[in-house]
Amino acid sequence: MSEWWTYGPRDLLMFSQQTYYRLFELYNLELWPLQILALGLGAAVLALGWRGGDRAGRAIAAILAVCWLWVAWGFHWQRYASINVAAGYFALAFVVQALLLLWLGAGRGRLTPLPATRLQQRAGLGLLLFALLLFPLMGPLLGRSWTQAEVFGMVPDPTALATLGVLLLAGGRPAWALFPIPVAWCLLSGTTLWAMESTDFAVVPFAALLAVLLAVGGALMKRSSR
Repeated sequence: MSEWWTYGPRDLLMFSQQTYYRLFELYNLELWPLQILALGLGAAVLALGWRGGDRAGRAIAAILAVCWLWVAWGFHWQRYASINVAAGYFALAFVVQALLLLWLGAGRGRLTPLPATRLQQRAGLGLLLFALLLFPLMGPLLGRSWTQAEVFGMVPDPTALATLGVLLLAGGRPAWALFPIPVAWCLLSGTTLWAMESTDFAVVPFAALLAVLLAVGGALMKRSSR
């Protein structure tokens, strides 16, 4: 028997690339046209972020919390669990993130868009737009079916990236407790895609790490300017 340390992510993967993306296809077909509502919520987040203000920040937090709760139940628990035994733990983590968003964002106003560095603002807006508008196109552009498109508020990756974009826009006082779960998910997702030999495996982890670096850099610059 081989020693345990000789195994890598590809040896532990329980499903194929075809099975994984077929899961998204069946999910989208079953729930259509709920994707339109999800995109509408994404547009609301974008508009509220542009508007700014305390009420807008609290509303953004509430919308994101609803999306994280839905992905926890509708995707991880109801669908992903059929091919991945760890999906129940993913669902729990997404519920925790939703509760943190309600507590820190909707309750304490920590997602209120505040002055940040110009780079943070541009990166936050860019990441939000990427998650809402470009991420659903990425699969079809790589040759996958349109029915396998990954939409914000419906599946984990664009939901996590949009959340990180919002956190960058609230860069005046980052809510650090809201970073770990989205970043951890992005790294885990990238590892899964790499194990499946998907060509876009680096996109989500790279975007997440960039968001963290910009958030840390902005906080350090603000501290040094005091």
